[in-house]
Amino acid sequence: MPAFRQVGEKQLPNPVKCMAWSPKRDLIALANTTGELLLHRLASFQRVWSLAPSEYTGKEITALTWRPDGKILAFSLGDTKQVVLCDVEKAEILHMFPMQSSVTCMNWMEVVEENSSLGSFYNSEDESKLFLPELPTLPKSYNTTSKIFSEEKSDEILNLLGEVRLNILVLGGDAGCVELYAYGMYKIASLGEVSGSCRSLSLSSDLKSLSLITEVQSADGVSEICYVQLDTSLLSDCLPEVTKMARKFTHISTLLQYLHLSLTCMCEAWEEILMQMDLRLTKFVQEKNTSTQVQDEFLDLLLWGQSSPELQALLMNQLTVKGLKKLGQSIESSYSSIQKLVISHLQSGSEALLYQLSEVRGMSLWKQKFERLGLDSDAIDGAITAVGSFSLKANELLQVIDKSTKNFKAFFRWLYVAMLRMCDEHVPPELNKMTQKDIAFVADFLSEHFSENEELFDRKGKYFNVERVGQYLKDEDEDLVSPPNTKGNQWLKFLQESTYLKVSPLLFPSYPQKSLHFVKRMMENVIERCLQKPAEVIGRSVKQAVFLPLYAVSDNSEKIPHLFELPSLWNDKKGKMHCVVFCMPEISPSKLYLLRKGTDPNRHIPNSFMSFDLSHYLDSTDDDGVAAQSRYVYSCLDARFYDDEMLTVVLQGSEDQNSRRLLAQVSLASSLSCDSEFNWEPGVRLDQQCSTIPCQGLVLGNQWRELENMKAQFVAVNGIRKVACVLSANLRHIRVFEMDVEDEEDEGAESQNASADQDGLETSMSGQGPVEESLESEGESREQEGDVFQKSEELLQSQEAL
Repeated sequence: MPAFRQVGEKQLPNPVKCMAWSPKRDLIALANTTGELLLHRLASFQRVWSLAPSEYTGKEITALTWRPDGKILAFSLGDTKQVVLCDVEKAEILHMFPMQSSVTCMNWMEVVEENSSLGSFYNSEDESKLFLPELPTLPKSYNTTSKIFSEEKSDEILNLLGEVRLNILVLGGDAGCVELYAYGMYKIASLGEVSGSCRSLSLSSDLKSLSLITEVQSADGVSEICYVQLDTSLLSDCLPEVTKMARKFTHISTLLQYLHLSLTCMCEAWEEILMQMDLRLTKFVQEKNTSTQVQDEFLDLLLWGQSSPELQALLMNQLTVKGLKKLGQSIESSYSSIQKLVISHLQSGSEALLYQLSEVRGMSLWKQKFERLGLDSDAIDGAITAVGSFSLKANELLQVIDKSTKNFKAFFRWLYVAMLRMCDEHVPPELNKMTQKDIAFVADFLSEHFSENEELFDRKGKYFNVERVGQYLKDEDEDLVSPPNTKGNQWLKFLQESTYLKVSPLLFPSYPQKSLHFVKRMMENVIERCLQKPAEVIGRSVKQAVFLPLYAVSDNSEKIPHLFELPSLWNDKKGKMHCVVFCMPEISPSKLYLLRKGTDPNRHIPNSFMSFDLSHYLDSTDDDGVAAQSRYVYSCLDARFYDDEMLTVVLQGSEDQNSRRLLAQVSLASSLSCDSEFNWEPGVRLDQQCSTIPCQGLVLGNQWRELENMKAQFVAVNGIRKVACVLSANLRHIRVFEMDVEDEEDEGAESQNASADQDGLETSMSGQGPVEESLESEGESREQEGDVFQKSEELLQSQEAL
């Protein structure tokens, strides 16, 4: 019986560029050449959901990885240079952030502590819940581009952070740029001095080193594959402090996004119809023949009940009674929505932001613990001041909304009655009563809002600014057209006359001439500079510990996606060794090489270097019936670490052996037990001294299976879930295997077991947070739609293989 049980096979309509197994569940994520992200379940390779590219993302996915808890997928976009965090349960984009260069590889690891020094910190992590109310969820009616804060529950930040234990997303770029993001959101280190383009990377689980595989252009123009080890001991030495700082800064980054989305909702609540009064008045001025001012025309109507023919035409033909009523309702509805968002969202978010920044400031004053991480109390003070200014501007907007609402209600009530009288229509008795105080109120409103402004026409194309709220929500650098009138404000007068209070750091500047958007942008810039400094300081502490050139890349080598190219890098679960597996087809095509390097650059651990002879002997009988052994020589197409002690490989036989392809497990036990250290000759590439590397024979036993009718080329594995996915050379034909069981000979028993296995997997997934049933049924229907296409593809593939 063949080893490994096949549980699914599929022909995909588009070539696959990236594939990665979930670390916790039997799910595999695939990214194809159209920019679509697919999630498949192991059982029969059933599709669960797909995420199509959109205007907010892009169409070129260059790398893919899972968060260690399996709840979030991270993928990078080459065309827009962005990194996206996606919720696995609901296929929703949670967070996006830009990168300076295109990301070529990524790795998301979780820290494994050697001691329990963080226990007390973990227990006190959620103290902020005792002092801060939960953030209100954003309205679902608005088209926000992020789904973090639009769920029914209000624990969005904790969902993004995951567990308290630190996890770090490591991103490598094509220009040697490497960045580390705590919890996938806050940039905790930026390394810009890595030579070459990153092909693979792995951060050790003890945070002591970061290993990379890079492609470097040598002085003679030859591309070389190199192994680089960076010393990140500052992160491991200050793990409790780094964890606390990272969580606080991630909270701050998330709160900034919350405020940004709240302001977006406010802008969407403000409607263009509110500008109708301004535009109508401007048109009235341009068309009328008289030299009287607009406010005089309206005052005549207010005091004497008489209007000029031009004003009567404006009111009755352009504005109309029905239009006035609709405009009044729109203003009241819009202002009410904006007011609620300011009170419930902007103010709540600002308070939470001030709390978190104040806690970070307290941390920065603990010089012994946090100074070497780059926390600067002066920069944090500036950030706190910027948040205070933003809160003041939000309160100023509330005052403007409150005053404008009262003004418009009185104005529209009077104008509505006046227009009804012009039409000789009945005026309701409740509207016909107007006191002298009401008349004075409308007169003040007319004199303040209905004066022409030539400068405003030059800038905005209109003479009037009756509507005062919209200017606060415009993302422009220009000053407010009509800033609030502070004449007679006793507090401001007292401040201006006080020599000391005027420059006191205890008072937040108010920026009376600026919009809310402007002050928000200023606050974001100040906080961003505050958050960037630790990343720069930690980045400068990282030094190169090891640089080993492995082999030269041939110019005529076949160009395939970087994700599938060897070498493959592995960080063992004990956090003690980094392992690199690679092959050199130009030098020794029938050998596979394994390099093991200690993760602690400051501690000497023997580095083993082994090669495996890819020859395999099988028992057979000759023509005379005599028992014999046949020798098969293979080359390695792809290799991935199954776990700390096993390697999963795709092997190809020579042409005289019909180029048959195998999926096999290679034991690393003999290599791991090797105590001898390989003496690397400094300055010499490995492929120039490979004859001195110890070599071992390949022992497969029964841990292999021939891949018939398939030009297998690549493999993705997960040793925890004991699964493997094999991909063909054309990147469209996939087979999925369970690796710890043998295949059934009887086809009926095989299909029966596969069906039972599928039911069991669905049942087990339902106990650990299932993907929604609606998405599952959607995936099934999509698979049914593609059945005809898939069958034709399978027929073409089988003919190709034959």
